[in-house]
Amino acid sequence: MTKMRVNLVKNLKNNVMKINFTKLNGETRIMNCTLHESVLPESTGKSERKENPDVLSVWDIDKNAWRSFRLDSVNEMKVIEGVL
Repeated sequence: MTKMRVNLVKNLKNNVMKINFTKLNGETRIMNCTLHESVLPESTGKSERKENPDVLSVWDIDKNAWRSFRLDSVNEMKVIEGVL
């Protein structure tokens, strides 16, 4: 696991973050997201999908749904608020 991924996951587990990234179609997207337990929906069990270390799945707080992005597509990221 890359150092960037480890740090990003750590921040997402404690905060809401604004992630600016470039989608596969070339569009820029800004997403407010988190991995904080108090915000995530209840788990329905372990996924059968193999984890891709280049892609991070996060909870999009604006769309109220899981979304993902490629780590190499991130243009900017910042903590926008702490989640308690």
